[in-house]
Amino acid sequence: MLSALAGLGLALLPPSAAFAASGDNTYIPHILVLGDSLVAGHGLGAGDAFPERLGAALHAKGRPVRITNAGVSGDTSAGGLARAEWSLADKPDLLILELGANDGLRGLPVEDLRRNLSAIIELCRANGVRVLLAGMRAPRNMGPDYTRRFDAVYPELAAQYGLTLYPFFLDGVALDRSLNLPDGMHPNPKGVQVIVERMLPVVERELDALKAGD
Repeated sequence: MLSALAGLGLALLPPSAAFAASGDNTYIPHILVLGDSLVAGHGLGAGDAFPERLGAALHAKGRPVRITNAGVSGDTSAGGLARAEWSLADKPDLLILELGANDGLRGLPVEDLRRNLSAIIELCRANGVRVLLAGMRAPRNMGPDYTRRFDAVYPELAAQYGLTLYPFFLDGVALDRSLNLPDGMHPNPKGVQVIVERMLPVVERELDALKAGD
């Protein structure tokens, strides 16, 4: 199954890089990050992508986890949905859902974005996987009506399904040249670190909720 996932372009961390505790039988939670180039590590070196940095940050805080990077550059919400079932085959406990940036860049229908994200969330629920929803914002040049409807999808889905929402995945990084690659769209290693630091408390709360069985 893992080889099939790798064939779909998923970057799977080997066991030696899974940040799992060794020498005991302590259960290690599995986090899967389903997203696009913003988490796949576009333009970054090995170990600098968001999932790997997040795993390292959690490990440094004494929270061993297993991390799967299921980011695929260029993916839309439809692409994420198409491979969601394959991604969930490795049985994660928590899925960080980061999709929609390419939908916005391409001006794809907002209702398709809502439908695709909803279907992924429903699939996670059916498989007993907790979801942390990472919000995205549409490019402002798409016009006020489109941006208003696009931006509203994430808080509305979070409310509908009772999910934890991280309002904007690129919070503190978007439009800051010092934190982005020359393309101005993808975070550089410093930018990734900012995202990790800002999201870390939210992820920790989700892991605590998993442990408590909430």
